[in-house]
Amino acid sequence: MNEEDTAAVYQRAYDSKEFRELRRRLASFVIPISVAFLLWYVLYVLLATYAHGFMSQKLFGNINVALVMGLGQFVTTFAITWAYVRFANRTIDPIATDLRQHIEADLKGDGGGVALDKGESK
Repeated sequence: MNEEDTAAVYQRAYDSKEFRELRRRLASFVIPISVAFLLWYVLYVLLATYAHGFMSQKLFGNINVALVMGLGQFVTTFAITWAYVRFANRTIDPIATDLRQHIEADLKGDGGGVALDKGESK
């Protein structure tokens, strides 16, 4: 397969409804989670910078609000990672695997059995 044919296979994959669906599903998870975490982080930084009294309030023993919120950043990061892996395994990976198999079959020249543009058998 020459370079133009290879480029055409990847362009068909890029233009396919399967790839658009893959990108849509990924964005539907990544964008809201990213915005939420960024807001949570900015809140933490702003409170640490401007709300010293609030952040230094002792909750129990030597544990104050700032320490709990700081550790909460780590917990949130691990929770987001766990949620993303679960989401990707269930939602993204099956579509990506099918798309990859179709691309590989097209590159080998057997057509992959499915037209990427329409999702119909060839």
